[in-house]
Amino acid sequence: MRFKFNADQEFQIRAIESVTRLLDGQPRIEPDMNFALGAGFAAVSNRLDINSDLLLQNLNAVQRDNNLTEDETVACLEETTTTVSGTKQVIFANFSVEMETGTGKTYVYIRTALELFRRYGLRKYIVVVPSVAIREGVLKTLQMTESHLRSLYDNIPYRYYVYDSANLSQVRQFALSDSVEMMIMTIDSFNKASNVIRLTTDRLQGETPIHLVQATRPILILDEPQNMESELRIKALAALDPLFALRYSATHRNPYSLVYRLTPFEAYRQGLVKRIEVAGVVKAVDANAVFLRLDAVRTEKKTLTARLAIHKLMKDGTIKEQTVIVKPGEELARKANRPEYAPFIVEEIDATNERVLFANGGELRVGEAQGADREKIFETQIRYTIEEHFRKQRQMRPRGIKVLSLFFIDRVDNYARKDGIIRQLFDRCFNEAKVKYSDWENIEPETVQAAYFAQRRTKSGDIIFEDSKTGEAEKDRDAYDLIMRDKERLLSFNDQGQPGVAFIFSHSALREGWDNPNVFQICTLNQTASEMKKRQEIGRGVRLAVDQNGERTQDEQVNILTVVANESYEHYVERLQTEMEEEYGKDHVPPPPADARKRGVARLRKAYTLKPEFKELWDRIKHKTRYSVMIDSKKLIDEVVKDLNEVEIKPPRLVISKARFEVTEDDQFTAVHVAERRASLPAKQGILPNLIEIMTHLLTHTTPPVYLTRLTLLSIFRGTKRKESALENPYEFATTAVRLIRSHLMDQLVDGIKYEKINEWYEMTQLETEIESWSEYLVPAERSVYDHVIFDSDREKQFVEGLDSRDDVKLYLKLPAWFTVPTPVGEYNPDWAIVIEKRDEHGMPTPEEPLLCLVRETKDTLNIDELRPDEKRKVKCGKRHFSDALQVDYKVVTNAKDLL
Repeated sequence: MRFKFNADQEFQIRAIESVTRLLDGQPRIEPDMNFALGAGFAAVSNRLDINSDLLLQNLNAVQRDNNLTEDETVACLEETTTTVSGTKQVIFANFSVEMETGTGKTYVYIRTALELFRRYGLRKYIVVVPSVAIREGVLKTLQMTESHLRSLYDNIPYRYYVYDSANLSQVRQFALSDSVEMMIMTIDSFNKASNVIRLTTDRLQGETPIHLVQATRPILILDEPQNMESELRIKALAALDPLFALRYSATHRNPYSLVYRLTPFEAYRQGLVKRIEVAGVVKAVDANAVFLRLDAVRTEKKTLTARLAIHKLMKDGTIKEQTVIVKPGEELARKANRPEYAPFIVEEIDATNERVLFANGGELRVGEAQGADREKIFETQIRYTIEEHFRKQRQMRPRGIKVLSLFFIDRVDNYARKDGIIRQLFDRCFNEAKVKYSDWENIEPETVQAAYFAQRRTKSGDIIFEDSKTGEAEKDRDAYDLIMRDKERLLSFNDQGQPGVAFIFSHSALREGWDNPNVFQICTLNQTASEMKKRQEIGRGVRLAVDQNGERTQDEQVNILTVVANESYEHYVERLQTEMEEEYGKDHVPPPPADARKRGVARLRKAYTLKPEFKELWDRIKHKTRYSVMIDSKKLIDEVVKDLNEVEIKPPRLVISKARFEVTEDDQFTAVHVAERRASLPAKQGILPNLIEIMTHLLTHTTPPVYLTRLTLLSIFRGTKRKESALENPYEFATTAVRLIRSHLMDQLVDGIKYEKINEWYEMTQLETEIESWSEYLVPAERSVYDHVIFDSDREKQFVEGLDSRDDVKLYLKLPAWFTVPTPVGEYNPDWAIVIEKRDEHGMPTPEEPLLCLVRETKDTLNIDELRPDEKRKVKCGKRHFSDALQVDYKVVTNAKDLL
């Protein structure tokens, strides 16, 4: 299989544009051998020609457009470090992009690098990652997207590779090449004085590799930068002497100069990630047993505390699991209100080893529990996960989707050893469950499982696979390659149509940087109180699923991630929601995950579909359409010219650098940077580049391509007052003009769109007879075509309740996800189709009046300008499709009271 990529996803394009717009006013630079080094090396470097004031103006403009708080200054990191020009203060700007896990941030920053080259000529990039797992994930994404991006970017010459201290010719190529260079480095490969990159070597004719890197003024792309916040790591980043840093994460610790944010709520609302359900597995409260679980050890204001789960006697006489905070010397009998806990007095809290010692000699480490019957809980979790896996694979097989399950385990030995409890339990549960499923009954458990723990590494962070007579080393190497490097094979059925490896085991090595779109179950056989956050855990499986053709599926009934947790559903969800609320606030988190053990079904009322009023409704709304757009060329020209006249286009700048060459004690030349100034270049004389050709190229080779006549482009040039600027700096003029053309053109496409019916329609038989969902997201509905409605938000639930409370509503249907309207900005799925009868001023029916067929879209606001740009455009297109082409009443409402 080969993955297929959609270049037109609006949220990704906005993230790319948010970064590229930071450099508005920057001229495009051409290769410039501007820093001669010893041994005859001359580096091709990046350069920033806009000043800090303009950079801040651009930053604030981007933040305003993205509804983010405006910064008063550009966030900069400052460190004293040694560069090729000696010891100096390295100050570099940092910009942050926050994207929910599973929405393609790696793809976004690769495209951003190519876009920065196309617009501004910036060509040297270092992707810095905190771990080998993330490094392998970045490399895999570069490999998978290569043909897609080369086609999209008109075969821009770019190279990518992992930094290898044994192959320093890569560093030479990185410095001297005039192509786009992307080098992937782990932070540990350059954060110590002993790293090869910091040592002078004969392999580079006496040069120090890091000096070659510094001379290029690289742009740093920091993947998961929250893991690079220590003083040592910040100093290491500064040692690369970057032009600036771009920081990409879903969970920033410090969001320096945030330019774009896609929150979990937005990702959920737009259907960009899987929905989540949780199956909690806990031992029922045993009043005769003493239960303890250590969730966390914390140091706050020089005070050590521990977070313990206990079984507490409540005022109503019941015993329930409760979380308590304890300090040294406290008695758990008082906390639990039970004499059974009398032997447990907190003697010591050990923050270093994350453990609690009790006066009776007992000890608990974070994640450990006493009295929880761990083996039985493990068995129940594993069995549930395997059965859920079999059930989903049977459901997904006709769609060509292979199902994967991921297990996070508590200790490596519990799986890696032949007699490990988790390995034995998995084999037993698999063999017992497979007899119920014909597709699995002839498959042995050892053929469908693989593990990655990354226990042993070299100094550079690579995995060591030791030779072994047993062949275990080769097996480990194959598993590593399959999980980390061969995602296509992992997602494919084998030649016999069997799934092959489908169950993956890890400890914590896969907690960041690795994910797989077809992970449908995550089984947590560990306590994640300190090892990893819940969001890291579920992030391994929230990406939308793909089929055997590499196509992503948008079906909500497919894209469900089941977390099988070794704690109660309520406890798991509480901690997950708390994490998100601490990060984003209550208004920006998605609804809580559903309880996987409480499923429900929305059933089609076939009698309703036979009613004349429903047949009339369906006949009115079922028709498919095609659209055409009318572009008012004169209006487009006038709007672009008006905005173009108000934009400052600066002439090209010349950077004049002065360096003094000195001879070091080991007879090597070194360049000492002593001065630099910028000056405007005089306007070029003689033949100028063809401005119209540049604009045409930029319009047709960006996404989506735009084709305008040469006469239209020439009219824009003739109408502007910026002709002198166009002659002085034609490329920047063309780039600015193209950006304005695209903005106004998109608005005209939607404003001028016209729909017409075609000889195709949606069949009523496409309505599913049963739709499975979760009980807490099903609301009973008397007037709905289905006996229950699946709601995604409180607003939708209230809307359903409002419809049912209206006597004039005869019936309604929440339109299924496959019921879409084509638009220039993607497929649009409207919300509701409603049949309502007219009433007079006394609320009495008017039989002589026909029933009304309505299509309604529910939003938080009636002011369309307050919606996101793509939402606003889709609503406008929806109105043209229904109101104009199908003559069906369409509008946006906030509640059921405003239907008419």
